[in-house]
Amino acid sequence: THARALLLALGLVVLLVGSGHASAADVAAGKATAEGCAGCHGENGISHTPLIPSLAGEPDDFTQWQLVFFRGGSRKSEVMGPIAAALNNEEIRNLGAYYASLPPPKPERASAADALAQSGARLAAQHRCQSCHADDYSGIGPAARLAGQREDVLLKALRDFKAGTRVGSGVASMADVVYQLSDTDMQALAHYMGTRP
Repeated sequence: THARALLLALGLVVLLVGSGHASAADVAAGKATAEGCAGCHGENGISHTPLIPSLAGEPDDFTQWQLVFFRGGSRKSEVMGPIAAALNNEEIRNLGAYYASLPPPKPERASAADALAQSGARLAAQHRCQSCHADDYSGIGPAARLAGQREDVLLKALRDFKAGTRVGSGVASMADVVYQLSDTDMQALAHYMGTRP
């Protein structure tokens, strides 16, 4: 069942991220593994491909969680599922450390007159997005970096959370946040976050 797959994935993450016996991540080894990721996620982890997220600057734990979710099947993707299934724990740790070490994307900033970004800023404050994703939306632990991420990726993620086809590391936290959001609200949030440095 979906709940069982999620619990299994959470257990694997606890072992992967929380184990005091785990070897230290190797950024150079992560870079070598990431060469196979560049075709979709871009050189230096910055995507120029629609609906493919940039990974540069994502928190180490976030990247590890997502790979474990893909590997365990609680996050579905015909592309990422088999890729993650081929990764061992050490490779996942190394990829997390590598992408976290990279400078994040530098988006084109929204102008002061950008009404959509202003609406997104109000919604972000209203829904306390900073409480999980950091004051500057750079992400914390298993919570994603939102600042500078591709808008189409952010919008798809919000829509997927609302539809229940994606779970976050906080299990129901994102579903609770997006429950009352309209699609226009989600577009505003994605625009606001995507244009933040």
